[in-house]
Amino acid sequence: MIHPSAKIGKNVVLGQSVVIEENAEIGDDAEIGHHVIIKKDTKIGNRVKVGDLSVLGKTTSKNKKMARKPGAALTPLVIEDDVRIGCNTVLYRNLLLKQGAFVGDLSSIREKVTVGEDSIIGRNVIVETNTVIGSRVTVQTGCYVTADMIIEDDVFLGPCVSTSNDKYMGEGNYPYQGPIIKKGAKVGNNATLLPGITIGEKAIIGAGATVTKDVEAGKTAVGNPARVIK
Repeated sequence: MIHPSAKIGKNVVLGQSVVIEENAEIGDDAEIGHHVIIKKDTKIGNRVKVGDLSVLGKTTSKNKKMARKPGAALTPLVIEDDVRIGCNTVLYRNLLLKQGAFVGDLSSIREKVTVGEDSIIGRNVIVETNTVIGSRVTVQTGCYVTADMIIEDDVFLGPCVSTSNDKYMGEGNYPYQGPIIKKGAKVGNNATLLPGITIGEKAIIGAGATVTKDVEAGKTAVGNPARVIK
């Protein structure tokens, strides 16, 4: 089903049972897989490829218990040129995927998020709201990127890295702040980063580490709790 107000560019390939809602736009030479749903107002650039069964431009929802209610008015999902999106992905409104970004199968990216140029969001990754991911970042399979997080350019997150933004776990007495990971830092697989910490430029976090405090630029930290080693 294609809404009459939708705009579709030249040489676009649409799979079976694709739904394109009102005012959605698709650029030239795009490829949209089977059973993809493109929600209203979504903007898709040139040469974008979208895998089967994905939902693009999903709106937020809420219940009474949620500490932070999502805003009612969200800007459209914008996908710039040459982006690749896997199968079974869910991408929300108010999300910007910059040119050349890659999103793997089964991943979900929430609203108020930016993913920089040529960055990789791996398979089965969750990226929560109000987060900035820089350019040429690699987020490998199974990572949990919490809300209110900043990941600068050229950062590497190994498989199953976990982050958090709420120091007191729902008590409501702590400002939400995820980790800040500075340019070129590397975090090993299964590491855990606690709220509000800063990982300095080109610092290295060992696999399985639990990081409870800042790690200075260029340092290597390992263990639980993580400690800097020479």
